[in-house]
Amino acid sequence: MENKETFNHIVQAYDRYRPAYPETMFNDIIEYSNLRTGHATLEIGCGTGQATGGFVSKGFTNLTCIELGDQLAQFTSDKFKAYPSVKVINTAFENWSGEGSPFDLAISGTAFHFIEPDFGYRRVWELLGSSGAMAFFWTVHVPMFDEIHNEIRLHYKELAPHLDDSASPSPEEMVKERRGITEKTGLFSNLIVKEYKEIQRLTSDDYISLLNTNSRHRQLPEAVKNDLFKRIKTSVDRAGGTIEKEHRVALFLGSKGEKERNN
Repeated sequence: MENKETFNHIVQAYDRYRPAYPETMFNDIIEYSNLRTGHATLEIGCGTGQATGGFVSKGFTNLTCIELGDQLAQFTSDKFKAYPSVKVINTAFENWSGEGSPFDLAISGTAFHFIEPDFGYRRVWELLGSSGAMAFFWTVHVPMFDEIHNEIRLHYKELAPHLDDSASPSPEEMVKERRGITEKTGLFSNLIVKEYKEIQRLTSDDYISLLNTNSRHRQLPEAVKNDLFKRIKTSVDRAGGTIEKEHRVALFLGSKGEKERNN
C-alpha cells in the first residue's frame, strides 16, 4: 500500500524528480470547466505545487490548496508567496472546514485515492458551486517489457517480489476502476476521461532518484532498497546509461450541474 505520509519527508526530491503534468491537460481542464480569471479553485493534496503551478502559469491564481504534510504545505506556500491569492492550508481534507466555498473547480493530482471515496466525492460536490466541475488526475504507472525493463524486473522478483509490476493491474484496468468509483457516487454528470502519454529518457542516477520518491520503494528495508537500487543502476549503466519510461496521466472530468460542457 502507498503511504500518504511518505512524501512529506522528501519534499525537495519529490519536486525535482517527479515528472510535470502536461500543459495540454491544464488546457483541457480550463476548457471543460469554463474557468475564468478570478474563479475560485480548490486543490486537494497540492504536494509540492506541481499542479498548482500549472494553473498559476496560465493566470489562474485564486487557489485554495489543502495539504496534509506540514513540510509540503510550507514548501508550496513559499513557492507561490508572490501570489497572495494562492492559499495553502496545512490540514487533512477530511478535517477542513471548507472556508472559501463555493468553488468553481476542484482539482486533485495523484492524491485523491488517499481519501475514502464516499466521503471525498460527496464533500467535493458540497463545496462546489451549482455549475462547478471536478478534475482529478493521476500519474499511472505503465509496465514496459523491453530488454532493459525485463532485466530490472528480475531484480524486483528476487529482492522485492511484491513490487513486480508484471503482476499489477494494467493501466487500462486502473483507469476503468477509477472511472467506476467516480460513476458509482452518482454525483457528477458529463464524465469524461482523457489520457496523456509521453516517453521520457532518464539517466541511471535520475531513474534511481525517481524510484526513491515512490512510497512503496521507500517502505522497503534500507538494505533491500539499497541493493535493489544498486542492481537497477548497474543494469541501466550496462545498457548505455539511460532508460526510457512511459509517463502517462489519466484525467477524470465531471460536472456538478447538468449543463453540457465542452469536450
